Amino acid sequence: LESQIDDLIIGEIDDPIAAARLRLALRRSWRDLDVNPSSRLPGPTTIERIISERLARHDHFAVCYADLDDFKAYNDYYGYFYGDKVIKLVARVIRETVYDHQPEGFVGHIGGDDFVFVITPDKIPLICEAVIQRFDAEVSLCYEPRDRRNGYIVSKSRRGTAETYGLLTLSIAVAVNHGNTFDHVGEVSHMVADLKHYIKTLPGSNYMIERRKKY
Repeated sequence: LESQIDDLIIGEIDDPIAAARLRLALRRSWRDLDVNPSSRLPGPTTIERIISERLARHDHFAVCYADLDDFKAYNDYYGYFYGDKVIKLVARVIRETVYDHQPEGFVGHIGGDDFVFVITPDKIPLICEAVIQRFDAEVSLCYEPRDRRNGYIVSKSRRGTAETYGLLTLSIAVAVNHGNTFDHVGEVSHMVADLKHYIKTLPGSNYMIERRKKY
């Protein structure tokens, strides 16, 4: 323990159990490196692997890309400490909702206020609507009473001018793989990122399924 050793193997190194423990130690090491420190969710490396594996199997699945709207304004107004609390709120809401309705689903954290969850297509309306409802119900608690009563904050925009921002909302872009819709994870990422930009122009929290064919 004082030497900071992660594991100890006694006996023949070519023993099957010893070999398995070595592989598990390596896997644990890579997994721990990829975990987001705020949300404790798997990061980009694991997200890419999960989606790539499902594409290789020609699974039918949906990739849901969730992103906070105007999070920078909130973070600038309240500071990184409270911004991190919002990130943890989003992580908890998505994680609990997805695993409550689909234990075999997957939830990951790309970084910042960007999250990904992978579910089956039939669960899209149920899970996305539940995530939005829970988020909208809880996010007001991340504001001071005065701001909550007003329903807005005044913060500096990216141009440096003071602007009014409503309470935080959540946008979820969804791309569905119908067996062989996509060839690789880059195509999925491009589609949901493009759709997300459109959803963020809409008022309130929303989710939308990509209906266009891939590029």
